[in-house]
Formats: sequence, structure tokens, C-alpha cells
Amino acid sequence: MTRPRRFAFRAAVPFVTAAALFLTGGCGTLHGVTSPRDAREAALASPGAEKNGSGPDCAVEKCVALTFDGGPSKPTPKLLDILKEKKVKATFFLQGKGHTDTYPGTVLRMAEEGHETANHTWSHKVLTELSADEVEAEMKPVQDDIRRITGRAPVLMRPPQGRTSDEVSAVMKRLGLAQILWSVTAKDYATTDTALITRRVLEQTRRDGVILLHDRYKGTVPAVPGIIDSLRRRGYTFVTVSQLLAPAAPKAGAIYRP
Repeated sequence: MTRPRRFAFRAAVPFVTAAALFLTGGCGTLHGVTSPRDAREAALASPGAEKNGSGPDCAVEKCVALTFDGGPSKPTPKLLDILKEKKVKATFFLQGKGHTDTYPGTVLRMAEEGHETANHTWSHKVLTELSADEVEAEMKPVQDDIRRITGRAPVLMRPPQGRTSDEVSAVMKRLGLAQILWSVTAKDYATTDTALITRRVLEQTRRDGVILLHDRYKGTVPAVPGIIDSLRRRGYTFVTVSQLLAPAAPKAGAIYRP
């Protein structure tokens, strides 16, 4: 049996779906991968299962999760103002070095305003290139920062560049973290064109999708109001990642990929 092949989900390919980028070969498969929709439906099919009582029912409603990577940063409070005005809850995958250690007040505001805080590593190293101990060292300081600031440790993480493996999953299982990939990328790290960012998101968004944006880039925050308004006109309901999964609970070590 060959060693399981690593999964590389590259944000640099803006218009290809996650499914098309999921690579397997021979005996080398990545285990523990499921979609939010499949996780939700499996939970609903379980004996005694109840529908989500803490938010929108995504089994009925046309849900999408809005997520932001790599913050908090200087522009993040303006984004939080927009989300508050629009009554949208988002999931923030927070980076440590220069972010959670620099803007703790913004992290606290996220939690107090009902957003979901999650882990995006301390220094954005590619986890599949690290040893298990090194992976753990990238995760634990952010867990500790967010727990200290908000009183609650994250249960979700996003691997930098979407790169993961069975070895990475084993570390996440020990740390109690589920891995969240995405289905929509605006490639906003490579453009300041707000109209282009908006168009890319609108072209790719489908039901039960996960939108990836970065609040620290110049063109992104100005795009958010138009993205929200346009998707609402199309009948979408915005939810956090955990609400998208509900009534399933995020499973430590699992990989959720729309």
C-alpha cells in the first residue's frame, strides 16, 4: 500500500471547483472527506435527530457560508461594521503572528457579535511540509490566543492553501479541530478590483457553498456589501460554517469540502 497522497486545494485556480481539484490515485486516498450537505443529511437521518434549532435550517433554506482568512487586520473593524449592518454572521479563520497577537480587541468583537472564530495557523506555513510536532506548533498558539481572548477555543481550522493530508488530519484530530475547505474563491489576494472580486464570487456561488475571502486585502471589504445584497436577491441565506453543517457537529480531524 502506498503512502496516502496529499491533497492540494490551490486558491490560485479561481474558477475550478474543489471537487475538480481533489486528487487521489491508486491506493493513495485522503480519508475523512465529506461535504457540509452530506454531513448534515447523515445527521438528520440518524434516529432521534432534530433539525437545527440555533439558526437557519439549511436542509430547507438556500444556505451559503461567508468566510474570511488571514485576519484580523486593520480593515477588519470596517468589515464587522458592514456585517452588523447587513445582519450577516461570518466565520473568521484567524492567523496568529501579527494578527491575533496584535488585534485582540477585534477578535473579541467578532465573538461578541456572534461570528465564528476559527484557526488558520500561527504563520501560514504549508502544513503538509511539516512534521507532526511542527504542525501542532503552528496550531496551538492560535488556539491559546482565541481561547484567552474569547473564552472558547476554536473547533474549526483551515489549512493554508487548502493543503492537507492524512498525517495533518491526525494532528487535527488530537487537537479537536475539523478542517474546512471552500468552493468559491475570488483570488482577492491578487487584485484590488472590487468589481472583479464581486463578479467572481457571484459566478461561483452555489447552495451549500463556502466562500473564501481575505479581509486584509484592499479590494475585498468594499466588495462585501454588494456580494451580500446580490446573493440575498438570489435567495441565499448567510450562515456560519457550523450552522451550514448543523445538526451535524464538526468532527475533529475530518475534512469538509463543498
